[in-house]
Amino acid sequence: MATQHLLETAKDQPAVLIERTLRSGQIVHYEGNLVILGDVNPGAEVTATGDVVVMGVLRGTVHAGASGDESATVIAFRLQPTQLRIAGYIARSPDGETSRPNQPEIASVRDGIVTIEDFPIGGERSGKN
Repeated sequence: MATQHLLETAKDQPAVLIERTLRSGQIVHYEGNLVILGDVNPGAEVTATGDVVVMGVLRGTVHAGASGDESATVIAFRLQPTQLRIAGYIARSPDGETSRPNQPEIASVRDGIVTIEDFPIGGERSGKN
């Protein structure tokens, strides 16, 4: 589902690669897909009209599908955003420390709800609403 979307849109939209950690106060906006090699720290803001992939820990604010694309996704090694938006849907991390995932996580909109799951690496997806 969401992984198929990534494969399809990767060919349709431009992408930019940011090779650094984003700190508090830094803002990135891109018309297309956005890949960040580093963390997104609290106070940093990331917005893309397409998908957002963070090769690190996402603890700041992220908005994928900013132009209204409900099929956009957010992927990170660890999802702990201050706020996560996909199109018009908003979610945030639960209060308190959560268990550390064993693999990357993916956030997508399913049936009008932002869901966070383990990123499928050759197996079935298990939802963690």
